[in-house]
Amino acid sequence: MVNRREFLGIAAGASAALALAPELLRAHQQSAGTLVQRAIPSSGEMLPCIGLGRGSRPAEPAALKQVLKTLVDNGGRIVDTTAGGSASEDACGAAAHELGIQNKIFWSTPVSLRAGAAGAVRAQVDASCARLKAQKIDLAMLIAINTTDIARHLDVLREMKKEGRVRYIGVTDLLLPPSMPGPVAPTLVSIMRNEQIDFAGFDYSVGDRRAEETLLPLAQARKIGVLGYFSFDRNRLFQRVGTTPLPDWAAEFDARTWAEFFLKYSISHPAVTMARAGTGNPAHMLENIGGGIGRLPNEATRKRMAALVDSLGSTR
Repeated sequence: MVNRREFLGIAAGASAALALAPELLRAHQQSAGTLVQRAIPSSGEMLPCIGLGRGSRPAEPAALKQVLKTLVDNGGRIVDTTAGGSASEDACGAAAHELGIQNKIFWSTPVSLRAGAAGAVRAQVDASCARLKAQKIDLAMLIAINTTDIARHLDVLREMKKEGRVRYIGVTDLLLPPSMPGPVAPTLVSIMRNEQIDFAGFDYSVGDRRAEETLLPLAQARKIGVLGYFSFDRNRLFQRVGTTPLPDWAAEFDARTWAEFFLKYSISHPAVTMARAGTGNPAHMLENIGGGIGRLPNEATRKRMAALVDSLGSTR
């Protein structure tokens, strides 16, 4: 089995992974198939199940261009800048524009809660469009800090949706560490129960399965699409497996690396529309795409995967 470091060496060669050989991309496409597609519950529109998340950490412009090109060339569309804000949007917008692919990307961007709801929300969406050089935002993700002005902000986004400035509306909330007492994402749960939204975004991985208790069943019941964040549990999963070899039975669901193993766990939950993973490395982007290709684990195998990860101990 190939681990992530070996895959990087194979895919990137001696050029520090700033470009991927076209031959490697063609071989990947021909041998691996196409990305699994999932329907957005509120519309039926199909989306590829693996997306790119961009955080605030800057990426080399040349590498970011290759990451975006690798994503789009291999059937991906979704770029989520919720964790990165304006700096991430500037970088992604510039790179996509240079590649001429800004209109091929499904852009998911953040909207924060601020005073003066209507003007602030509209200004944020307009600014995101300008930075991304896009005519509209595909998914505006309201960051849930508290419920005080959620309804007002959502109303503005719904107006913008009718105007064609926003295609879908979502709410995101990052889960507190498991060591902290209390219910999981109570604000987000309340919004999902009481507001009409298209998407919810939250942490979900084989290393942090708390979303399986309430959030994922609620999303299914309310027909809300799910963006699974931190599919590698903020990279803790790679630390946990260390040098542990990938089990032979991972081949039963076409996982060739630990990254594919982790991503296949996330997207195999029926409520998950898309799992997003952040990277500034084109070789890792290609590997992540592999997590959305081929067979997916069934429920019995998912339990086996979770038990294996649990047996490796915790880095928290």
